[in-house]
Amino acid sequence: MEQHRTLTVDGRTVHYRDEGRHHTQTLVLLHGFMQNLDVWSSYVLSYMNDLRVITVDLPGHGLTNTFCDVHTTDFMAGIVKEVLNAAGVEQCVMVGHSMGGYVALAFAERYPYCLRGLGLINSHAMADTDAHRTARQDVCQQVKENRAGYILGFVPSLFDDSCRAALSKDIKELQDQCLETTERAIVAAQRGMAQRPSRIATLANLDVPVYFVYGKNDPRIPIELAVTQTLLPRRAETLLLGNVAHMAFLEEREYLKPRLLHFVQNCY
Repeated sequence: MEQHRTLTVDGRTVHYRDEGRHHTQTLVLLHGFMQNLDVWSSYVLSYMNDLRVITVDLPGHGLTNTFCDVHTTDFMAGIVKEVLNAAGVEQCVMVGHSMGGYVALAFAERYPYCLRGLGLINSHAMADTDAHRTARQDVCQQVKENRAGYILGFVPSLFDDSCRAALSKDIKELQDQCLETTERAIVAAQRGMAQRPSRIATLANLDVPVYFVYGKNDPRIPIELAVTQTLLPRRAETLLLGNVAHMAFLEEREYLKPRLLHFVQNCY
């Protein structure tokens, strides 16, 4: 039975899912920009017999309300901490995809004592450059002018050309998820990501294992940047995937599932 739960923070609803609560080993999965916790469904189903798995709708995404006009990654990390407090979770392995990785890094900086391990999928610790901030402003303008058109074009670009046909169902489901995200929520997330600081020092100073997953054909994270960051933590594992772009956890789902599970179990 699906364990969907909500809590109220500052008068607004936060939605999360909590499966396998009888297990002592806990994995928290954080989705990317415009997605929601349903993007992790196949992982939850695979892991719930071995782990406690918590997935969260980040602010403005899924069934979680939009709180304000700027959702910084620190603010979203604080919301995740509220979820863990409500769930009675003191420590976990936290894995984030893209924007979810930025939130996981903010969480690691603010609450390092809560982590047994950290996973970054198609994500990194750098702050935005001026060019990236300008691009985010452009996204906000595109969304204001034609939100649906932007989303329908954006989602397929996250996948490698070689797998788009095979993953057409996943792409359609992801488009439908993203179309549920309001203009205000999209803009709040973009503004928040534009303001995030560098977490390079956080990554370098972590006392827990870090698991990196990157697509070799990811247009948003050059492979040189990806590899450079994998050298920073004291203990790290890296998975580099060919013919994969920015959605590694979907593009190579069956390959990644057992490897991610192995990492989580080793962290405990």
